Amino acid sequence: MLALRRRLAAVSRRWREARLFAHAMTRPYAPVVAHLIPIRRCNLACTYCNEFDDHSPPVPLSLLQARVDRLAALGVRAITLSGGEPLLHPHIAEIVAHIRGRGLLASLITNGYLLSQRLIEALNDAGLDYLQLSVDNLAPDGVSMKSWRPLQPKLRWLSRQARFAVNVNLVLGIGSPRPEDALTIAEQARALGFHVTVGLAHDGWGRLRPLTDRERAVHARLTALRRASFADFASYGQFQQNLIAGRPNDWHCPAGALYLYVCERGLVHYCSQQRGRPGIPLENYSLEDCRREYHRTKPCAPFCTISCVHQTAMLDQLRRQPLQAFERWFSNSDGCTRLPVGVRVLKALFLPPSLGGKRPRLTRFFTRLALRALGLR
Repeated sequence: MLALRRRLAAVSRRWREARLFAHAMTRPYAPVVAHLIPIRRCNLACTYCNEFDDHSPPVPLSLLQARVDRLAALGVRAITLSGGEPLLHPHIAEIVAHIRGRGLLASLITNGYLLSQRLIEALNDAGLDYLQLSVDNLAPDGVSMKSWRPLQPKLRWLSRQARFAVNVNLVLGIGSPRPEDALTIAEQARALGFHVTVGLAHDGWGRLRPLTDRERAVHARLTALRRASFADFASYGQFQQNLIAGRPNDWHCPAGALYLYVCERGLVHYCSQQRGRPGIPLENYSLEDCRREYHRTKPCAPFCTISCVHQTAMLDQLRRQPLQAFERWFSNSDGCTRLPVGVRVLKALFLPPSLGGKRPRLTRFFTRLALRALGLR
């Protein structure tokens, strides 16, 4: 029964992911993804983190629901709840349910310490799509308390109960004395059926903290473990490889437009590390604000490590330069570009044809039909 429920949940996720893709391809400048902060307080105090405090109260549920409604009205198709530690919010499942009630993808980033069997079932019932566990080491040390071993019972509960997808995100560059822990965690996470991603630590501006030789070696081994798939496109490997090599990335940051970060005060910022820019209340934020911020150059972009903005930018690149994007993401060692079947379908329906040509009339008909079926027209 659990296997069937997981399969049905996956089908629902894929449907809403297709809506997100179509929205991003057909609505320039409109927001696609948002981070929403339900509480700034955290139950841990990792020394490298600047995104928490030890005293902030939870944002009232009614305010969070209104913010979700406003983001949906702007066109956002996916909302991630983070913090702080979002599981400290007493109504976290109700917030997830409200996001799903608006037809959006719902994700949650947590250190996992507050998970219980009852809460996992509540998140199942609320319709959570993705849960990301942030893990830095096997056991707490002087840098981070986001550790793997204390989570063992909760990991087993997730593996046995969760109908949502679980991702374990490992962060390198935090100064941990045992960066090799990431290899053990990755192996055990995959054995539990979880997906694994790798992030790079950043300074207070969102820019790369230089990796040690040991951390570079660990990153190379983790990268080699990944299987080539469409999911790995979301791992934004091209950004990471440049940063680790000390090379800036040449990209256009869409923060403040396609990606919005809404803090506990209800203000829109570029990202978690650029709070105060632009700092406009969400209820006053408009598509004109999105258009203005889309065109604004962000000086922090070349060495930025904020993965959620990178991923949104990749969708924007796909809309603007589809052929170059596909060649970069799906070319194999012999230079051939082989697209997965689902990607080929989305490309035919929603991406502009090459060389500025027009889609055939029949294709345009199916595009309109698909948009109507996805609830976007």
